[in-house]
Order: sequence, then C-alpha cells, then structure tokens
Amino acid sequence: MAEQLRLTQYAHGGGCACKIPPGELEQVVAGLRGVRTASTAEVLVGLDDGDDAAAVRVADGLAAISTADFFTPVVDDAYDWGRIAAANALSDVYAMGGTPVMAINLVGWPRDVLPTDLLTEVLRGGLDVATQAGCPVIGGHSIDNPEPIYGMAVTGTADPDRLLRNDAAQPGLPISLTKPLGLGILNNRHKATGELSAEAVEVMTTLNREASEAALAAGVRSATDVTGFGLLGHLHKLCRASGVAAEIDAAAVPYVSGAREALAAGHVPGGSRRNLDWVRPHLSADGVGEDELVMLADAQTSGGLLVVGEIPGAPVVGRTVAGGSLGEGITLRVR
Repeated sequence: MAEQLRLTQYAHGGGCACKIPPGELEQVVAGLRGVRTASTAEVLVGLDDGDDAAAVRVADGLAAISTADFFTPVVDDAYDWGRIAAANALSDVYAMGGTPVMAINLVGWPRDVLPTDLLTEVLRGGLDVATQAGCPVIGGHSIDNPEPIYGMAVTGTADPDRLLRNDAAQPGLPISLTKPLGLGILNNRHKATGELSAEAVEVMTTLNREASEAALAAGVRSATDVTGFGLLGHLHKLCRASGVAAEIDAAAVPYVSGAREALAAGHVPGGSRRNLDWVRPHLSADGVGEDELVMLADAQTSGGLLVVGEIPGAPVVGRTVAGGSLGEGITLRVR
C-alpha cells in the first residue's frame, strides 16, 4: 500500500511554495518589529530585516543561530522528502555563515490516513542529511495533523563578526547564485503528473555548506538563501535591508533542465506568481518577458545561496548598485 501512495496528493501545496505570501506575512509581523525584551543575550540579527535566521551573541567571539523550517511534501518519495526538508532547514544556518550543531524534528502526520512506516522513512531521510552535515538530530515534536508536514528546528554557531547578513550588502559588488532555479516549477509538475526530475532532487538535497564556507573564505558580508520567495523576492528583501539596488542579468541565471518546458506546459506554483506580484512594484524589467519574470520569482525549495560577492564555481548573475532612482528596487537586464 505504501508504495502506491503519492505523498504530494495529501497536501494543498508543496515545499516552500506553500509559504504564506511575503506581503501578507510582512503585514502580520509589522507590529512586532523593533520590539526588544529584557535579555542577557545581545541580539545581533532579529525580526526587523527578515533575515534567514536569528542570531544572538552568547560569549566573546561566539554567536548562537536559531531557525525553524517545515513544509508539506514536495516529492512523493518519503525518504527524499525528508532529505530535502532537512537540507532546507539547515540552509538557514549556512546562509548566515554558521555551522549547524543540533537539530530537532518537527512533524505533523495524518495518522489515520497515512501509514507510520512512511513517517519513519521521512525521519530517516532527515537524519541522513543531518548526519552528512555533522549535525545530531536530538528528539523533536509531533502532532496529528490533517496534512503531512516535516522539517526541523536547527541551532548553529558562528563568529559574530563574520555573519552573512541581509543588511550588509554594499553597492558595486557582483551577485553570485550557487544553485540553479526552476525547482518550484518542476515540483509543481511532479505533483500534477507524477513526472520526477532527478536533477531537481539532487539540487534540493545538496547542502549549502560548501557555498557558505566559500563565501566566508572570500570575505563576503552579505548573503541569503533562495527559497519560497524566489530569487526576486529574496533579493528585494536583501536590497531593502541594505539600502542598495541590484541589477540581474536574466541571461546569466542557471536553471534545472526541463524547467522552461514545465513552465510552458503551465506547471507554475501559485506561490511563484504571488512572489512576482509582490515584487513587481519595485521592479524595472523593460524587454524582459513575463515567463522570464515568473522563472526568476519561482518559489524554490532548498535553493542555493544568493551571495553579494564572487565565489569559486558559482555563476555571477548580476551586481549591486547604489539605490538612487531605483529606490532600493531591482532592475533586470538581458544581454
């Protein structure tokens, strides 16, 4: 029975494409920004700039990083879903320039609908990726839930003076992307047709550890990971936090094989279109077609790092520029 089940059919969305839309989420938390409570820890990165994780200084030369990430099934294979969700959760620590040191599982499971042996496979996948990252998984929390969800809360450490931050970008620097885009579109096709992209699974289960280490070695100060808000959404948040603008060379952006064909066939997550709607008022894209914009706004799951700087092996897809007349927006150009 378990082999015949398609996990993606038990959830209304899939992966990071099921995130609450960015504009709606910002309205929800608007009144919480800038709030400071009494604490013995110094908050280094909090809610204000929508960064990838929270960071506090706990001792001289040591920051603790905390994050949580979970989502509904993005692929039908339970083991692969676990691997993808774990890599995605760990990515928030890597995006801050940190090292994950501990994780706990977060699980919602429709126990009267789906067999628990599938849940075991999900947890096994998460454990294997966390083990690859050198991060022990120590317990967790589970609930009986109408839709299956899985993810992790991850704690990491970092040098507080070398954090990769949303608000530290400077103008005049290259922008590098460490994984190809198109994951949301290919996952949407998989949910609709059952056709799986092995390349997409490989991309989503690849840790961002090496990319993070390369960014730190290159002296990078600003980076973010590209997940549910797409390249355009996450870049907009980084630009806004840093008071800069950016130009993206759409022709230089890499994509997973088959993504354009899946787009042409209509397999676009609702989250990708919502991302584009949110960022469009801040976008100048003369001569760039709508399909290209949808690709750039595609909701990624366990995507790569968007690095303000140049690192070995990662294509340069644009550059930061002074805010000026762009008003902390994003400009696209096609060469």
